[in-house]
Amino acid sequence: MGAPVKLPEAYLSLGSNVGDRAGYIRAAVELLIAGGGAALAATGRFYETEPVGEKDQPWFVNTAIMIETSMTPEGLLARLKQIEKQMGRIDTGRWGPRVIDMDIIFYDGLVMDTAELKIPHPLAHARRFVMAPLADMAPEFVHPALGRTVKGILSSIADDGQTVRVFKE
Repeated sequence: MGAPVKLPEAYLSLGSNVGDRAGYIRAAVELLIAGGGAALAATGRFYETEPVGEKDQPWFVNTAIMIETSMTPEGLLARLKQIEKQMGRIDTGRWGPRVIDMDIIFYDGLVMDTAELKIPHPLAHARRFVMAPLADMAPEFVHPALGRTVKGILSSIADDGQTVRVFKE
């Protein structure tokens, strides 16, 4: 028998600022894993984070996870959008309140830019709420487009307007 096939690793960012924020994130992860094609490999801590863009709304709870997946990047995106819809996410405009938000940040070392999907996520390197939980589980992961570690990127992001603190339930 040959060596087991190594599945691609995808890093996802999850957030919620409506209702039971941490509960919605946990439910979204459960739905993702229960749907098949994805195994949870690592998780970051939960953080309470200041809204970016539209400030007049409740603070978010954010985390990041790493999964091993047999899904293509496009298939994974479709699954995430399906879970968001299933959980009751409605369009509240850019940066508006949301029950759940799920984004692909990295997919192995892939760099892709299509009309539907950009990997790495084009704004991840500028967002403390994405980089902090990623740094919990993968501080040495190298951003495939920038050539910098997650830990290094996080240390270079200014704090102003991006308060991130460990979430206490």
